[in-house]
Amino acid sequence: MIIFGTKGYLYQLAILTLVCGNCGNPSAHTLKKHVTKFTLFFVPLFPISTKYSTQCTFCGTEHKLTREQADQMQAQAAGGRSGQSYGQPQQPHQH
Repeated sequence: MIIFGTKGYLYQLAILTLVCGNCGNPSAHTLKKHVTKFTLFFVPLFPISTKYSTQCTFCGTEHKLTREQADQMQAQAAGGRSGQSYGQPQQPHQH
């Protein structure tokens, strides 16, 4: 009988317009947060891993981000500039 394990949760934090580092198109990117939580008897107790990324809606490429980069992008989206801001993620990394 398995009494402990992990479960993943995916949160969409924002949608931003950025220039994709892969295809070069200015397109919508989803800012995502993936949290893995430790579970006991199928009850999630605490997070053991948190990762942030953006995904281009044009080509599908996913770029990993640090927490600071994700916080900055989320603040930018909350400021009402998400539709007009263009920027390129620092280092494109594929998943």
